[in-house]
Amino acid sequence: MTQENEMQEKHAPVGPDGLFYEDIILGDTFVTSAHEITREGIATFGSVTLDDHPLHTDDSFAKAAGFPGIIAHGLFGLSLMEGLKTTLHLYDKSSIASLGWDKVKFLHPILPGDRVHVEMTFTAARESRSRPAGIVTEVVHLVRGDGTELISAEHLSFIRKRDANTAYRDQ
Repeated sequence: MTQENEMQEKHAPVGPDGLFYEDIILGDTFVTSAHEITREGIATFGSVTLDDHPLHTDDSFAKAAGFPGIIAHGLFGLSLMEGLKTTLHLYDKSSIASLGWDKVKFLHPILPGDRVHVEMTFTAARESRSRPAGIVTEVVHLVRGDGTELISAEHLSFIRKRDANTAYRDQ
């Protein structure tokens, strides 16, 4: 079994409907599969967001700035973190909204050829005062295959409650 597969298997069980607010256990950690960063992906992100800064498009410029070549946009990495989290299918039937990202830190450059994954841990949860739902805080890290943390952040998710008779962890 590869280290990547071992990491992916180290997470709490998720029911067939994913997680609802009642299913959240503080401290549970989830790890996604790896994704390879490509020059094409960086270029596509730049095109879609209209960010064609030469750090992301011109190897010579990026090298003159002290990088080995072009680097991915920080927001590319943050967006990728959300995308990789969705591959876990945690909130397929329970997500109401993302309430935002806090404490975002771009720690190291993201380079073409990097294989990255997300590590996410539930750190706080509180019931909503206005809806049958809860607000869940996730600490999220984008990590290169060699263990280097590239981005760290906190994410707030607004998650629906389910009927108590069908709570996954009570079955």
